[in-house]
Amino acid sequence: MSDSNDGRSLPSVIIYTDGACRGNPGPGGWGAMLVSGSHEKTLNGFAPTTTNNRMELTAAIMALRALKRECAVELWTDSEYLRLGITQWIHGWIKRNWKTANRQPVKNADLWRELLSETQRHRINWHWVKGHAGHPGNERADALANAAIDAHAAQAAATSPTSSES
Repeated sequence: MSDSNDGRSLPSVIIYTDGACRGNPGPGGWGAMLVSGSHEKTLNGFAPTTTNNRMELTAAIMALRALKRECAVELWTDSEYLRLGITQWIHGWIKRNWKTANRQPVKNADLWRELLSETQRHRINWHWVKGHAGHPGNERADALANAAIDAHAAQAAATSPTSSES
C-alpha cells in the first residue's frame, strides 16, 4: 500500500493556534503561528460577534489553509473542544449526519466541515497544551488573537462619534 505522499518527504510545520472572545458571545479574535525550520509566519483575524469555540476552529482552519502544499503538521491548541472534536467526535457526527449522540445538531458544523476539508491535504498530529501556562507558542497565538480584538476595538473607538455636553 502506498503512502498518500508517494514516499516523498513532507515539509514539517509546527502550528500553534488560539481563539479569544470578550464575552461569549462577543467580539472575538483568532491567532496562529506557523513555524517551519527557521521560517515563521503569524496570522490573526477578528469577528464582531462570535464565540470562543468558533475562534478556536477558525484559527486552525486559517492556519492549515495558509499552507501552500501538503505538509506534516504538529498542531498545538489549548482547546480540548478543537482537539477532541477533530480527532474523536467528528467521526460520530458524520455517521449521524452532523447530529450529536443526543440527536441535536452539531454546533459550529459549518466550521467543522471547513476544518475537515483542510485536514485532508495534510498529515496532522493534534496536541493539547494547557493555556496560559507559559508555553511560548501558545502564548504567542493567544497574543495574536487578543491583538486582533484590540486592533478592532481601537479602530472602532477612533471612528465612533464622541458625545459632548452642550
